[in-house]
Amino acid sequence: MPKYSIIIPVFNRPDEIDELLASLTKQSFHDFEVILVEDGSSKTCQAIVGHYANQLNIRYFFKENEGQGYARNYGYQRAEGEVFLVFDSDCLIPPNYFQEVNDYLGLHQVDAFGGPDTALDSFTPIQKAISHTMTSFFTTGGIRGRKKQIGTYHPRSFNMGITQKVFQKTGGYRIPFMGEDLEFSIRIITAGFKTALIPNAFVYHKRRTNLIQFYKQINYFGRARINLTRFHSGHLKIVHLVPLIFVLGFLSALILSFVDQNLGFLGIGCYLIYLLLIFLEALLKSKSLKVALYAPLTTLVQMLGYAIGLIHEGIQKFRGIDPNKKYIDLY
Repeated sequence: MPKYSIIIPVFNRPDEIDELLASLTKQSFHDFEVILVEDGSSKTCQAIVGHYANQLNIRYFFKENEGQGYARNYGYQRAEGEVFLVFDSDCLIPPNYFQEVNDYLGLHQVDAFGGPDTALDSFTPIQKAISHTMTSFFTTGGIRGRKKQIGTYHPRSFNMGITQKVFQKTGGYRIPFMGEDLEFSIRIITAGFKTALIPNAFVYHKRRTNLIQFYKQINYFGRARINLTRFHSGHLKIVHLVPLIFVLGFLSALILSFVDQNLGFLGIGCYLIYLLLIFLEALLKSKSLKVALYAPLTTLVQMLGYAIGLIHEGIQKFRGIDPNKKYIDLY
């Protein structure tokens, strides 16, 4: 019986799976199995899985398309390890990942955990800029994956682990998509289980490779935040409204510039200073002018996409439309 079971849901992304499995062959700690759940893909990765059959303890399953939450449950039900881990298909796992997790769990009694994400040197400048935006101190993304958390840590399923006991008591994911990981984390914590962030158990998260894909992804995140309130009231906080406030404030500054140029330009100037700080932070961290130049743009995409997602799903909720009944094309 392996100590860890890795569950990977995938939908039409065989190239990503190839890179993810390749990274798992390089682990310094080897006591794990891999369960890959193909969620009704038309472009399957079965042949790629076969390529790694002699390098990994791996099992492949194909099921009808229902969404990533239910695909993870499918994997949980077939897992044999003591601890279940979930990765997104667009992640790469550093060689010391499982050693870090195993060392941490040997010293701390926790029931669910997660780790941060970061960019790999080989990522494109725009991928690095997106990664920076999603983890920057100056954006809402900076709250996730930091050593100091605001409140109890809620693991996210791009890099998330639970014990068998957690799955047995909670039943896993209740909804298939759109905030399914946060909904699950909330129930884990409500059930009395202890969660923790393992700072050194990070993954390289490729996310999307262009601004259009990133916009679709971040728009989905905004929708997911509203969807979460269908199940857990009180989980829409001021910090989650920052992108909406940001966008409305910018539009107000533009309109005001036609009424009172001084006040309008003052407001726009504040936004320019903010974007300059994003640029300088990205330049300092990445040491790349290209990444730094992209960072203000990816930040604007993040704010706009999330804000529109909030508005869109808020209207859907007001109209009584429930998106949790069947799978939708997300991003």
